[in-house]
Amino acid sequence: MKKDVSGTLGFVSQKDIVYNKLLPYADILDDESNDILGQIKGNLGRAVQLREIWPGVLFWTRKLSTYIRLYGRKFSKEDHVLFIKLLYELITIDKLEISMMQGLARLLINLLKKTELLSREDLELPWRPLYELQDRILYSKTEHLGLNWFPNSVENVLKTLVKSCRPYFPESATQEMLEEWRPLLCPFDVTMQRAIGYLELFLPTTLPPELHHKGFKLWFDELISLWVAVQNLPGWEVHLVNLFARLANDNIGYIDWDPYIPKIFTRVLRSLNLPVGTSQMLVPRYLTNAYDVAHVVLWVSALLGGPSKQAQAQLSGLFNSITSFFHPSNHGRWLMKLMKLLQRLPASVVRRLHRERYRKPTWLTLVPDSHKLTEADITAFVESMMQPVLLAMFSKTGSLDAAQALQNLALMRPELVIPPVLEKTYPAMETLTEPHQLTATLSCMIGVARSLVSGGQRYPEGPTHMLPLLMRALPGVDPNDFSKCMITFQFIATFVTLVPLVDCSSAVLERSDLTAVEREMCSASAEFEDFVLQFMDRCFALIDSSTLEQTREETETEKMTHLESLVELGLSSTFSTILTQCSIDIFKVALEKVFNFATTNIFETRVAGRMVADMCRAASKVHPAQSLKLLVPHCCNAINQLAVNEEVLSEEELDKELLWNLQLLSEVTRVDGDKILPYSTQLVQILQLTLHLKCKQGYTLACNLLHHILRSTALIYPTEYCSVPGSFQQPTQDYLPIKDWGRPGDLWNLNIQWHVPGVEETRFVFYVLDLILQPELLRLQRYAQGERDMTRDDVLQSLSIVQHCLLGAGSLFPPLRGEPIPELVTSMVNLGETNLFTGVSYDVSRENYRDAICRVMRQLLHHILEHSEDDTKSLFSIIKIISDLLHFKGSQKHEFDSRWKSFNLVKKSMENRLRGRKQHIRALLIDRVMLQHEVRSRAQSVLFTALGTYNFCCRDVIPRVLEFLEPDRSDVTQQQFKGALYCLLGNHSGVCLANLHDWDCITLTWPAIVRSGLSSAMSLEKPSIVRLFDDLADKIHRQYETIGIDFAIPSECRAVAVQLQTSGVPLPPEPVPSDQEEAEGLRKQVEKNLDSEQKYDKLVGELLDRLNDRNMPWKFEHIAIGFMSLLLRDDHPLPSPAVLFFVKSLNHDSLLVRKVAIAAVAGIMKQLKRPHKKVPVSPNTLCGMKELAGLIAGDRPDNQWLQYNSSSLPRTQQDWEGCTFVEKTHWGYFSWPQKLMMYAPSEEQPKQGLTREEMTEREQIIYDHFSDPGFINQLIEFLSLEDRKGKDKFSPRRFCLFKGLFRNFNDAFLPLLKPHMERLVADTHESKQRCVAEITSGLIRGSKHWSYGKVESLWELLCPLIRTALNNITVETYADWGTCIATACESRDPRKLHWLFEMLMESPVNGEGGSFVDACRLYVLQGGLAQQEWRVPELLHRLLQYLEPKLTQVYKNVRERIGSVLTYIFMIDVNLPYTQPTASPRIKEFTERVLLRLKPLTEGDEEIQNHVVEENDVGEQDERTQAIKLLKTVLKWLMASAGRSFSTAVPEQLQLLPLLFKIAPVENDDSYDELKRDAKTCLSLMSQGLLYTEQIPLVLLALQEIAGSSSWHARYTVLTYLQIMVFYNLFTFMSDQGAVNDVRALVIRLLEDEQLEVREMAATTLSGFLQCNFLSIEGPMQSHFEALCKTRLPKKRKRELGSVVDTIPSGDLVRRHAGVLGLSACILSSPYDVPSWMPQLLMNLSVHLNDTQPIEMTVKKTLSNFRRTHHDNWQEHKQQFTDDQLLVLTDLLVSPCYYA
Repeated sequence: MKKDVSGTLGFVSQKDIVYNKLLPYADILDDESNDILGQIKGNLGRAVQLREIWPGVLFWTRKLSTYIRLYGRKFSKEDHVLFIKLLYELITIDKLEISMMQGLARLLINLLKKTELLSREDLELPWRPLYELQDRILYSKTEHLGLNWFPNSVENVLKTLVKSCRPYFPESATQEMLEEWRPLLCPFDVTMQRAIGYLELFLPTTLPPELHHKGFKLWFDELISLWVAVQNLPGWEVHLVNLFARLANDNIGYIDWDPYIPKIFTRVLRSLNLPVGTSQMLVPRYLTNAYDVAHVVLWVSALLGGPSKQAQAQLSGLFNSITSFFHPSNHGRWLMKLMKLLQRLPASVVRRLHRERYRKPTWLTLVPDSHKLTEADITAFVESMMQPVLLAMFSKTGSLDAAQALQNLALMRPELVIPPVLEKTYPAMETLTEPHQLTATLSCMIGVARSLVSGGQRYPEGPTHMLPLLMRALPGVDPNDFSKCMITFQFIATFVTLVPLVDCSSAVLERSDLTAVEREMCSASAEFEDFVLQFMDRCFALIDSSTLEQTREETETEKMTHLESLVELGLSSTFSTILTQCSIDIFKVALEKVFNFATTNIFETRVAGRMVADMCRAASKVHPAQSLKLLVPHCCNAINQLAVNEEVLSEEELDKELLWNLQLLSEVTRVDGDKILPYSTQLVQILQLTLHLKCKQGYTLACNLLHHILRSTALIYPTEYCSVPGSFQQPTQDYLPIKDWGRPGDLWNLNIQWHVPGVEETRFVFYVLDLILQPELLRLQRYAQGERDMTRDDVLQSLSIVQHCLLGAGSLFPPLRGEPIPELVTSMVNLGETNLFTGVSYDVSRENYRDAICRVMRQLLHHILEHSEDDTKSLFSIIKIISDLLHFKGSQKHEFDSRWKSFNLVKKSMENRLRGRKQHIRALLIDRVMLQHEVRSRAQSVLFTALGTYNFCCRDVIPRVLEFLEPDRSDVTQQQFKGALYCLLGNHSGVCLANLHDWDCITLTWPAIVRSGLSSAMSLEKPSIVRLFDDLADKIHRQYETIGIDFAIPSECRAVAVQLQTSGVPLPPEPVPSDQEEAEGLRKQVEKNLDSEQKYDKLVGELLDRLNDRNMPWKFEHIAIGFMSLLLRDDHPLPSPAVLFFVKSLNHDSLLVRKVAIAAVAGIMKQLKRPHKKVPVSPNTLCGMKELAGLIAGDRPDNQWLQYNSSSLPRTQQDWEGCTFVEKTHWGYFSWPQKLMMYAPSEEQPKQGLTREEMTEREQIIYDHFSDPGFINQLIEFLSLEDRKGKDKFSPRRFCLFKGLFRNFNDAFLPLLKPHMERLVADTHESKQRCVAEITSGLIRGSKHWSYGKVESLWELLCPLIRTALNNITVETYADWGTCIATACESRDPRKLHWLFEMLMESPVNGEGGSFVDACRLYVLQGGLAQQEWRVPELLHRLLQYLEPKLTQVYKNVRERIGSVLTYIFMIDVNLPYTQPTASPRIKEFTERVLLRLKPLTEGDEEIQNHVVEENDVGEQDERTQAIKLLKTVLKWLMASAGRSFSTAVPEQLQLLPLLFKIAPVENDDSYDELKRDAKTCLSLMSQGLLYTEQIPLVLLALQEIAGSSSWHARYTVLTYLQIMVFYNLFTFMSDQGAVNDVRALVIRLLEDEQLEVREMAATTLSGFLQCNFLSIEGPMQSHFEALCKTRLPKKRKRELGSVVDTIPSGDLVRRHAGVLGLSACILSSPYDVPSWMPQLLMNLSVHLNDTQPIEMTVKKTLSNFRRTHHDNWQEHKQQFTDDQLLVLTDLLVSPCYYA
């Protein structure tokens, strides 16, 4: 593209919208854009310097985004950078209202969108302000208390913003980020998720290679080893994967991924959650935390290529192993994921290819040559994907994913992709019985159309398929099958768009320079004419079968059904495409045919008529001159002859012929204006005749005719859409159309022919208007003034004529000029609208009909509303006209939207992603240019009042609407009342007037809504009104976002603004503000802040006044309280009267109000909290030692002082004050931050325990109420009521309320609450216990800053209380107490809570109160310890010591609880990189101790039965029984830890494996006892675990040992375990050849097992391994099986009839059976195709059909399975067999023994 530095612009533009250059008025756009840009720069700069965020900055930033929509990034680089810097500064203003921040952020994202325009040299943006913004909003400390209301979309906007700014972070950013977030990396804590999330979002990965040591090299090894070490998919693993995917994609060739590739693919495969084996249990977190397919695809496509071809090998392996899941007969929740993978991967590879080969190099790092994709790489990739894609074509979820995949694959390798698709398409077109097959294959063909037609050197024979395909598609135009019809239309249209339909068969004789393929194409092109005519015949048949009479009775609707309208659309667009692409010879034949069809029949105008008229319209659009010559005179004559007699005009039901001719005429005239002018007199005469017909259908058609005539003469539009510029009319000697098949349009030589209305045409338009519109307006005006009568139908008819005139010629009328409405908004910046030129210079000398229509409509509207309100049709018509007057400039929004959508859709299906660079088909490019024209027209149509933008006109509208809601007006009807409410509610997606983000509006509307409860028109009996109020309140709650109070602009922004205003081209016309203007700006801003605060207080005051009104209906009271609760903020305290109201409402009668009040008072407490001072401390001084060098996480000497140590607990005042408490759990685990923020000593903190005199007014209100015993009694009474039986849970809101009370007022209220707490805790009712639990947790958390004396006395009260509670615990309350203790321990230093921990540790399992209480005590203790994570190793050791002897507990619930507690005890023993061995208990030592106690079970060989009597005998039971009990608990622990721990302790678990295999049952039967079921579950969970290469030999050794066990159950289970384990670790196994051989040997060994079930399972396993390509069918294996098959069986002895059959099979029989099973496994391993070795194997197998059982059974099963799976495509599969084989096979499959 040429850089434009022409005189008009004066600067090098960053990136224009190229399509603007193709508009007919392109030459004046430069001046226009410069003018607007200057205004934007000047006014935006001024607004910032004058500190006017609203309306100034917001108004002009909105203008800037409109500018970008119209002209692209048409400004110089320096301006671009300044705009970005200014917006960045504005967005990161601390107090900026969130919704404003969001709007500005969207604009900034748009400015940063095209990374290639600005390099890192041009722009640098700091990262920390963005991080602070993210932290403040996404992890807001006040949002959950209702002090901040953020918009829903804010999270996505912020993330996108960071993504856009990321490339421009300074080079030091990576190091700073790591220092900031590394200390948060504590894997047991929620901060881990947060830190990894931030790293994923912020870490820059696009640094140039020379800076890599400051970029990813700082963190890559550390994070990838963390990822490798984590086994159980914690929530944050997904973030790591996303980060690696991005890194890989941005730095292809700079990182060596090879060592990690098997691990990557294994985890990808696991993440698909495919079902394997028979009895598999899924771990639930595997589903919720699975990888995101989009990122997986990015990662995989970045790994391909390069010197080692490892990634491609693994990818082929991946697709081989999952191919069979794509078969249409398989279905499940995993299918969506697989399809997504299939669809995205080719697209991603195409993107990469484009980047490597075709994209203009930018400042971003290029891929080094060594790692670019080679031709061989691409071929290998396409080949690996073909099989799954071809299977997925017919999948149940639809073939769209497959079609998109094929489209992208065909771009790369048409010769590999298209032939197999064609192979499926041709037969599908022939069959009549499987319509789904046809739609699927056609939609795939449409995808590959362009690659097929353009041929190219890769696939030269492609184009020769074009005609056969088109001809065979014709039968698809079938009136009986709708979906088939639509897909056929789409198919034909797609192909025809790509190819000019020109008969060039003569060229074969005339030219000698053609290739063979070209000759074939030329001679084939003779069939085009045939094709067009046959297509038309099909269409005529379709039309005949869908006339209205045939499809339904007259009585039914007159409109088309939805389906018919779709068919009509398909038909007309396909036909017009065909005619557009025809040569003139073919066109003439086609025109003749259509003309005859249209004129010899008469169609009804609703369905068939529309279709025929559409076909005629298509013809006249393509070649207007020939077509009009035939059609117009014919129609005009017919109409004139029919309408000669007078009475026709007044007939209600008109003659069909007349209607049909009118319809035809009205459609045909939609062509170029200058082509219509010759017929103008005839047409005007027809209009005068028909516009005043009585029949509604008649005059509507006439109005359409009027509209189309005006429109085609008055609009600007392109006039032709061929796929090649010029036309096809040249002789074949010099121009050969077949060369143009599938050719892209060339943007610079599009040669668009524009239609611009000339003098003649304008004159004609105004002549028609004077003749027709003028009299109508006069009639309506006289009617409105009451001077003449008109029936309703007449009024409607006149309005219809007016409306169509307006629609037709609207683009020639100048816009309305209203008087500016003064004083809506005050601003120191110019807020004028900018006008755009849309190609029409208005002729001022003529009458402005827009004004005239406007005047008449206002009069008419008043008249109708007064006299005939119920004439809704006319009212609708008037409303439509008014909206057109305001907005219509020649194109309508919905038309424009649907055009834009369909443009994008067609573009997608035909674009060529590989080459990029705008190579769309020419017709598309013309479309896009046309849209650009329409965009401009739309942009003009913003309302033209003074400050036409909507945000200000609301100021004007709202007061008028609210008048209807005033209670003191008595003349308001219910309709008006409802109307006003509807106005406030707005439409379902749009702005809600009641909720504009602006104090002026809200202070008016909210009180008015509440006041309207007293209005006379309000009645709660009417459900519609009640529903309206509900919707309103609901919408306000949903959409409300906190409105800013502080509008300050800091000085950094103003500095950038000055630059913006004084630099660059074009220079802004506005002057830089003078000093007094700046001072005035500052004064106004201070004034605005004050004003906002006053408005806020006033609004709260008004709502309170309403609430104190006794007559207010309850509904409105609730609405008002809801509004009040929205008004809590974190930057401005709630006024005292409101505080009083909410505190009183805590004891309101209504539950709803109490709930709101509890939340509100909790928020008020947060507002009143006195900030505690924090000081930065260096961690080294805290621990008295230097931090260790290098990365070392976990328990280190320098974080030991943090840990709980019972010998040095702060038990005295002095110790307490000398102890440094670290409240947050994660500090110090991974590494220390540079500076740790700690609370300053207590003397520097705000004073605790204030007296009433020292409090503020708000605090006094709360203090007085909570010191009042009556108030407290009532409150506790209400809090201990049941809300919904059995559904209530511990309420965090109430907890926040009490925490706030005790935090802000110390222990002032404790004496009053103490008796209540003691009373409640003794009562076992669930609601009473819940209430006391909420108070207790609030107390413990609220006492954070109390003095030692107060804390000590607090625990003296609490310890006995909690003891009592734990003894009274019930099924309903144990969860609440667990939550209570967990909440109390969260983020608290364990040394502060030592009283609690010591109390909970006192013998939790003591048997008092039965097993249930024991389990509950453990649960509560576990809740407390789990919150403390790694800081209480001593307590964990003590607990483990205490529990170990008790592991043989009898009761199931205690066992389960102990299992869960053990999981938490060992949770800290992780195997992560850079982590010290833990000081907490370790699994290895524990397992050793357990195994010793399980010895009696491992040694004996007899079966382990669960013969434990469930009661504790007095005497000790024998070791064996003890061991069984122990085993039960151990199983519970293994099951609990499968989903929770980070890493699985494989070596330890292996020692338990043999035992589990011994117990696990084989059948799926729930009647087994608990022990066996648990063993089975454990095995299923363990088999899914992730293994490392070094662990595989250990596992296989264990399995081999068990396979030699004497129990066949164990041997059988080994196989099921093996299936799942291998599939879930597929690539790790495959990268180790030894392991593969071991697995094969093991399976083949078990094939010869003496137990029949084991043999059969081994065969199934083998077949599974073969199917997922883990093992391959090779010669040695096959011959091994065949040898086994030939084992001779001993002759049957002659038996007497009564003798016993010999039951024990001889070894020979087993071997022979093994061979047969082996062959059978091979056959069943390919259920969907017939490989070359299969026929022979089937023959070998058939020999054994009459062997003894069990062989005979196996053979039968195999054959019947083979038949079942190959039945569908038997026609194809037959080809693989010889005739003799087929004979034998048919004989086998249908032989009598088959049914025996």
